[in-house]
Amino acid sequence: MGQNKLERFEAIRSFPNVFQFPEDQAGNWNRFFKNDHPITVELACGKGDYAVAMAEMFPDRNFIGVDIKGNRMYVGAKKALKEGLDNVAFLRTQILDLEKYFAVNEISEIWITFPDPFLRASKTQKRLTSQRFLSIYQRLLPKGARINLKTDSTELYEFTLEVIEEQGCAIIENIPDVYANGTPEGLLAIQTFYEKMHLEDKRIIKFVSFTLPDHPITLPEKKKKPEAE
Repeated sequence: MGQNKLERFEAIRSFPNVFQFPEDQAGNWNRFFKNDHPITVELACGKGDYAVAMAEMFPDRNFIGVDIKGNRMYVGAKKALKEGLDNVAFLRTQILDLEKYFAVNEISEIWITFPDPFLRASKTQKRLTSQRFLSIYQRLLPKGARINLKTDSTELYEFTLEVIEEQGCAIIENIPDVYANGTPEGLLAIQTFYEKMHLEDKRIIKFVSFTLPDHPITLPEKKKKPEAE
């Protein structure tokens, strides 16, 4: 591990807005924010660009960036502290463990910004819009809560649309090319570190926003291993 990474890992240990695998945090985020404002979570937040930008735009809402990579999280956490943003925090954990750190209905909205698309067919359930993850979100989110995906990956975008249709989710907004008509407005105008790189490479940015169905998400059947002869 490089010296810079080590220094960042050490620094975030003392950041008041960073929680690393915290115990007894589920249902208690209002203690940190000192209010009961709605909480939007940015999954796979990386440097926290979206979480920080949304916190600046909406002071009457709370935001939490979630990622496992603390050295990247350091960037957003430090910026939030420097700008005095008290409505944004960061949680270092695996996204599969969300239920350890949030109570039912504690999250009001989810943003998934440029996550790893896991292109190998054997890795589809690692995608953050796979049935496995939607099932987790469904157990946490209130009815009608929005899930937003912004990605440069055509494969992930099309996979997500397939899962949405398969599971009976309701699409709120579907934009195959966010920049088709110039720079978008509002939340879609926020650009992450990685989005800027993708735009320089002339990649098309896609966006889809949807809600989960009332019935439980159907998980794919596990493939049985062939029996030894």
